Amino acid sequence: MIECREITKTYMNGDQNTTVLRNVSFEIAKGEFVSIMGPSGSGKSTLMHILGALDTPTSGEYRFEGRDVSGLSEDELSIIRREKIGFVFQSFNLLPRTSVFRNVMLPLIYLEVPESERAERVARALRAVSLDESRWQHRSNQLSGGQMQRVAIARALVNNPSLILADEPTGNLDTKTGEKVLETFEHLNREQGHTIILITHEDEVAAHADRILSIRDGELVSDVQARLNRIS
Repeated sequence: MIECREITKTYMNGDQNTTVLRNVSFEIAKGEFVSIMGPSGSGKSTLMHILGALDTPTSGEYRFEGRDVSGLSEDELSIIRREKIGFVFQSFNLLPRTSVFRNVMLPLIYLEVPESERAERVARALRAVSLDESRWQHRSNQLSGGQMQRVAIARALVNNPSLILADEPTGNLDTKTGEKVLETFEHLNREQGHTIILITHEDEVAAHADRILSIRDGELVSDVQARLNRIS
């Protein structure tokens, strides 16, 4: 699904150039659950932006589902983001005075999905993240942090994206609630086959994935099988 070849990203500020990614190469297959881990300033956020079609590399090649997206226009990148990638953010990004059901439905409205299909797809997404139906008509600001994050995951799922990209999804949650959210990602990957990339700076969070890519000082320093290491 994803092929990165010698990805380099340099930001230019006047006469100064700052390189935040250097010759990063890896592949991610359809159906994998991968963590990208690194400390603040390591380059993992920049890499996430490239994988999510929010930015393009300065050099190198990024192929998504066989298509070279390295040099696409902003309009072309926008189509990929809208149709192919479901985003889950640390801050949830839900509309606070809008119902859970409506929050999840919004991507379908923007994509002009026929009204007759919307309710069924929203219900399917909310059931996939195990949110109790009694909460569906609550406003999002009436939910707990863990419930809000599950709504955000359902919203990412509702358009059946090729890739779910989660940026520090447990960062605003306590440990117990964060574990439940991570179990939701595991379920979506193991039981439903979703491809998931999880961005984190925490070892314990990264270990929920099958594979961990570690970034430090803009370089890929390791690529290990997480669960195998944890079992051993």
